[in-house]
Amino acid sequence: MSATGKSKKITTLSFSRKKRKGEKIVVLTAYDYYTARILEDNGVDAILVGDSLNMVLYGKKSTLSAEMDKMVFHTTAVSDASRRALVIGDMPFLSYQPSVETAILNAGRFLKEAGAEAVKLEGGIEIAPTIKRLIELGIPVMGHIGMTPQSINRLGGARVQGRDESDKQYIIESAQALDEAGCFASVLELMTAPLAMEISKMVKMATIGIGAGPDCDGQVLVTNDIIGMYGEFKPRFVRRYANVSDVIGKAVKQFTDDVRTGDYPTNEESFLE
Repeated sequence: MSATGKSKKITTLSFSRKKRKGEKIVVLTAYDYYTARILEDNGVDAILVGDSLNMVLYGKKSTLSAEMDKMVFHTTAVSDASRRALVIGDMPFLSYQPSVETAILNAGRFLKEAGAEAVKLEGGIEIAPTIKRLIELGIPVMGHIGMTPQSINRLGGARVQGRDESDKQYIIESAQALDEAGCFASVLELMTAPLAMEISKMVKMATIGIGAGPDCDGQVLVTNDIIGMYGEFKPRFVRRYANVSDVIGKAVKQFTDDVRTGDYPTNEESFLE
């Protein structure tokens, strides 16, 4: 807390300070203004506007069809809500892979149009030169290695990474490449906990785990997962803190019953004059 009693603004440098001090970093996703306000008011360090919105908001089977315009639209709403938390825009599939120039233009949109303060790119060694160029141009970058959802077809599904030696070596070399490129942080997704711990000790950038064990510098989850918006869907690494789908379902059922029985609206809920 600052001297005025208000929490200090989280920046990319805050991630480095927290890592050095051993303070865990908290990241959650949001895709709209009011969810972002709730996260902001309850102390999260960063809000990721993930391309996961393609699945959790639009019902798609993967993140692959998320579009730049859609990502910019939702990131703008989140940025409008955020005063303290760092807002990170997730660059969707094919918004940065075709060329460095494409990556620059699309990453720039997140900062210029949507008010984000950083972007996230998936990929390892092969994407490090693009990341380095973005950072040189003043665009902070969060990396993302391990199980990368945009490569789910190549990986053969959501499989734990780092279990065989060649895979492990690629992930380690990728982490080093992203660190050397200048990433302030990187998501480590769905990899063995010992590998995530090894990487976290090895690199200067902050590591943000999701299904990567307890030894990362911070953790990120999809907010819709931890509040139980999907009924039975629950990955092993998700801890469910609420069951909002049941709450909404009960409210809708009660409203439906009240309308059909004539219990809603009452005179008190009507304008009689």
